[in-house]
Amino acid sequence: MPKGYLVGELEVTNPAGYQQYSSKVPAIIAQYGGRYLVRGGEAKLLEGGSGSAGRNVVVEFDSPEQLMKFYNSSEYQAILPHRLNNSTGRVKCVAGFEG
Repeated sequence: MPKGYLVGELEVTNPAGYQQYSSKVPAIIAQYGGRYLVRGGEAKLLEGGSGSAGRNVVVEFDSPEQLMKFYNSSEYQAILPHRLNNSTGRVKCVAGFEG
């Protein structure tokens, strides 16, 4: 069974507003069995596009279905506007295998 990976590439446009999201999301991720593999840190764009690499996040879940349970949960949906209103970018669900 493949794992579910939440992959995000974000540019934070309002750090104070984004803090309301980033302070609450780790507990919700843990509640749904997710674990951070990458959270923030310096990134260097090697190929494609232009501009900075922004803030990058990779979260592993036991399955794509579990990731979607997290994403669609009432807990996550309640804080999602804080991310959407204070950052730009994209977030996707990737089904994959370890190794």
